[in-house]
Amino acid sequence: MKQKPIPDALMPYLEGKVLLIDKPIGWTSFDIVKKVRNLTRVIKVGHAGTLDPLATGLLIVCTGKYTKSIDAYMGMQKEYTGTMVLGATTPTYDLESEPENFKTTAALTNELIQKATLPFIGEIFQMPPQHSAIKKDGRRLYESARLGIEVKVDPRKVTIESFEITNIELPTIEFKVVCSTGTYIRSLVKDFGEALEVGAYMSSLRRTRIGEFNVEDAKVWQDIEAEVNTLLEGE
Repeated sequence: MKQKPIPDALMPYLEGKVLLIDKPIGWTSFDIVKKVRNLTRVIKVGHAGTLDPLATGLLIVCTGKYTKSIDAYMGMQKEYTGTMVLGATTPTYDLESEPENFKTTAALTNELIQKATLPFIGEIFQMPPQHSAIKKDGRRLYESARLGIEVKVDPRKVTIESFEITNIELPTIEFKVVCSTGTYIRSLVKDFGEALEVGAYMSSLRRTRIGEFNVEDAKVWQDIEAEVNTLLEGE
């Protein structure tokens, strides 16, 4: 099928734009890419770093010539805020699956929790979650995991610049992490729970920064949609 001509008002998207989008919960990163394609009628669209469906926050989406910059954006330092729940685990390390393996957190003190972050700061090795989008032998890990197949993957070296506990109301903990690209915050939470010997799973996550780009400068999808429709109405 022949593609319809792109209206003049949308030519800037065809030539190239960098969009800072505040991804809502429940949408995949590729859902956003598809929405940008449908809205702008531009085929060449990509995102610079996946956010899980249950995560929110900053997603960089590039169109046109700026898709060549995606790798550079992906390599930038990331900042996240989130919450974890101590005293249980989940197979997916987050709330995409049901909590299990319950343990008491009664022996945990604020000091113990704060000190437990220290071994995770700096260069560390972490195992990617079995429920992740990493490909092994042509299949994404989460596809194998849903079939009950555990795939052997190698640990990955990542850098945790800072791991700050910002609030403690057991069993829930609020945290802030600054890290290198490739870091799985779900895996960090899971390993942190193991270090405390009670288990943990991530209950919310928000990406607040990528390099010098901040989520405060991002737009929600409804605003981007409204802007494009206003451009088309002015044709």
